[in-house]
Amino acid sequence: MNGRPDKQRVAFGARLRIWDVSKDTLDLHLHPLGAHRRFANTPEGFRAILEWIAGRPVARLVFEATGPYHRAFERAMGEAGLPLCKVNPRQAKRFGEALGQLAKTDRMDAAMLARFGALLEPKVRPAPARILCDLKALNVARSALVKDRTAAKNREKSLQGPLLKRQCRERLTQILRHLKALEAEMLALIESDQDLARRFAILTSIPGLGPKAACALIADMPELGTLNGQTAAALSGTAPMTRQSGRKTGKAFVTGGRAQVRHALDMPALVAARFNPDCKAIYQRLTNAGKPPKLALTAIMRKLIILANALIRDDRIWQPRHT
Repeated sequence: MNGRPDKQRVAFGARLRIWDVSKDTLDLHLHPLGAHRRFANTPEGFRAILEWIAGRPVARLVFEATGPYHRAFERAMGEAGLPLCKVNPRQAKRFGEALGQLAKTDRMDAAMLARFGALLEPKVRPAPARILCDLKALNVARSALVKDRTAAKNREKSLQGPLLKRQCRERLTQILRHLKALEAEMLALIESDQDLARRFAILTSIPGLGPKAACALIADMPELGTLNGQTAAALSGTAPMTRQSGRKTGKAFVTGGRAQVRHALDMPALVAARFNPDCKAIYQRLTNAGKPPKLALTAIMRKLIILANALIRDDRIWQPRHT
């Protein structure tokens, strides 16, 4: 009798490890035993974590996506062969609100995430490859430079003194030089990997998707080719969400998803509306029906991401339809 409950307790208690990730520390909570420890968010801390959980069966390591703060931890735990579950912070926050948890500490957040993982059992996903992490970092830096370029161009219009104008022009020249260097490095990274190079060739074969958009999709949506069409559209933030309650049916609108992917599809959608035969037909059909141009372009963005997902899944280049 005494041995059996212990075995059940250990098996259930070890099925989940939950982390709350910050810049300097990692809060770890073991559910349902309630064990809690804090570790440094450093390579030394990662080794201490692995020593602490050594010998215990681990089904899940659940943590929030926290930008640059979780990436080194995710890579270290993935290389150690542990099952990883990276969850959306918004989902975790809503779960905590549903539990009635209003106070916020790292320890409380870790315990809340433990219940989130135990009840919802989020899907285990492998850590991204190092080359994808490097590509993602370059794309984030490129996006920041694009914003800087836009801000500098806007400032240039209102500057008066010759010194300020000269400095602004120099800043724009520097931004353009850095952009070219980043884009060249991204292409070199993609060409160095056979799988990424194939993905790039498939994406750029689609009319409307150029090299910059293809690089962004590879970096920000590496799941392409492993999803169904509906999931791909939802993950990219281009799927309309239905609003219906009782007799009331509201307008469906896009929400959620990855904003960076949606932004990367803005210009390709404009180009595809003119030069991609299928997308052009969609745009004309929707606008002729009285739909706003923005809605029609969003439909094209959704069409592009679903098409890209299907082509990568089937490992084939885009080909025009023969009538």
